[in-house]
Amino acid sequence: MMNTLVPRYLLGKYQLIATVTFTALFSMAFLLVSVPFSNNAWFKLGASQAFLFTVIFCLMALFVIIFSKRMMYKLRNRISMTYVKYVLWDVAEVIIISAMYTGLTMDAHRLGIIDIGERTASNIFFKSLIYSFTSLLVPYIIAGMYFAIIDKNNTIRLMNFSNVVSDVVVAPDDEKKITLFDNNGVLKLAVSARNLYYIESDDNYIKVWYSDAKGELKTYMIRSKLKTVEESFLGSSLIRCHRKYIVNLDKVTVLRKERDGYELALDNESIQPIPITKTYLDTVLSKFDFKSVRKES
Repeated sequence: MMNTLVPRYLLGKYQLIATVTFTALFSMAFLLVSVPFSNNAWFKLGASQAFLFTVIFCLMALFVIIFSKRMMYKLRNRISMTYVKYVLWDVAEVIIISAMYTGLTMDAHRLGIIDIGERTASNIFFKSLIYSFTSLLVPYIIAGMYFAIIDKNNTIRLMNFSNVVSDVVVAPDDEKKITLFDNNGVLKLAVSARNLYYIESDDNYIKVWYSDAKGELKTYMIRSKLKTVEESFLGSSLIRCHRKYIVNLDKVTVLRKERDGYELALDNESIQPIPITKTYLDTVLSKFDFKSVRKES
């Protein structure tokens, strides 16, 4: 379980910004409530040197969280973020912020601004860890659960309209429609399977590339996840070949081996070849009927 990759919705720009915002508000409320009952905190409001240290610490802690989440977003496609790495990343934030609090406390004590009594730096650090874990990890968990619920609403599914009553004789190939819904379950696009070329991931959105009635290449953007599409179209001609792409194998004309790996050419010259990564190569190759698709090396 812990070596499983974390859901992509935890690493999206919108989700990370919302998590930082919610965490900042939660931490502020938690500190205001808990400080009067703590003998380890020196946070003060009003015109005083202790208040200045309070502001400095809050700004430093916020900077650490923003910088950390920004780095997590930047590296989301470069490293495999498992649950273990995700938890350790968050724990590292807690340790860094606790260390900053301990350092500021000792500095304020040396300047005579606060009195720590007989408490040692290690004692202050340990108690600050408890507060940091509560004020940071609790909102992280709540935010993660919230986004998990939102992600469950990503209902993109393959539907068959063969039972729809119509006075027009429908060819078998025309019966199958791919219907795409946004995160709120609202139908956004229904396209014939034979007109769909590929689906591309674009952060929290997907781009659907298809041909219209005139044969012109069109694209449509929907707020949803590529992972949901992949799970919905199992057993169809749509297959994941890259972390960013799902292709319609019925539109593939050439499987080509290049220096950087395999790629797929579709039956539309305006579409650039779609790369295949090693992760999906075996699965893609197993789906090919090499009698109908040319293989080039």
